[in-house]
Amino acid sequence: METRRWTNPTQPQTLQIAVFLFYISAVFSVLGFNLFSWALAIGEAASGFGIANEKKWGYWLGVAIASLGLLPGALYIFHNGVGSMFNILFLLSIMFPVALFALLLHPMSRDYQRIWFR
Repeated sequence: METRRWTNPTQPQTLQIAVFLFYISAVFSVLGFNLFSWALAIGEAASGFGIANEKKWGYWLGVAIASLGLLPGALYIFHNGVGSMFNILFLLSIMFPVALFALLLHPMSRDYQRIWFR
């Protein structure tokens, strides 16, 4: 019998933290009150759930969502110059997407998903 879980304590620490960050980010995205934010929240929650249940689609959806989260920061730097990336509000807004991206592409996470995810 297959079990469904919201978290998976048997996974490496990098993937566990990524799952928690996806859930937290989904809650903040729901507070955006527009259609794009709600679609993003659904994707974040689905990828967290997929990763917790060791599904390849969850991992790759998570990588895509984390990459999509980096796009506004890259556009901000492109339009305002490299010096603008030291703005404290910019740094706070880019913190979650950078952490998610780094956690998912960490070698420990990549090796685990390559071996164990179905």
